[in-house]
Amino acid sequence: MELIKIGKIVNTHGIKGELRILSKFPYKEKIFIKNMKLYIDKKDIETINTYRKHKNFDMVTFTGYTNINEVLKYKGKNVYVNKEDITLSKEEYLDEDIIGMTVIYNNIEKGMVSDIERYDKNTLLKIDGKNKYYLIPYNYNLIDKIDITNKKIYIKNISGLFD
Repeated sequence: MELIKIGKIVNTHGIKGELRILSKFPYKEKIFIKNMKLYIDKKDIETINTYRKHKNFDMVTFTGYTNINEVLKYKGKNVYVNKEDITLSKEEYLDEDIIGMTVIYNNIEKGMVSDIERYDKNTLLKIDGKNKYYLIPYNYNLIDKIDITNKKIYIKNISGLFD
């Protein structure tokens, strides 16, 4: 079983055992669902009972908890999900699958994806090149092909992208 970090429990909310999760996970609609199992600090397994979005946070309650005092122990803990429990479409990839891939542009190896930076309106691939790094939009208009098997990302030939 491979666990994927999806966020961190930053606080409680109210007195009925609701937890506030800070998450930049890109496919929240696939994990924050009733009966999904979440792993707290990779050891405790809890099942989502309810979910709602509130400001920048993902709010959940766990099955069997109805009081703030029962969930205080999870404050400050990281939250994980089993990779096998995430159902992605053909064009969707987890960050863990993209990081470490070799980037090919105009038949030239430009570097390796070292990070994915997520912002409100844009997502960037950080590519470590030979003597510098590049930040390029993680956008399907720029990506020609993602080859999971050979761990390569082919970028469309767009002038100025790597200048």
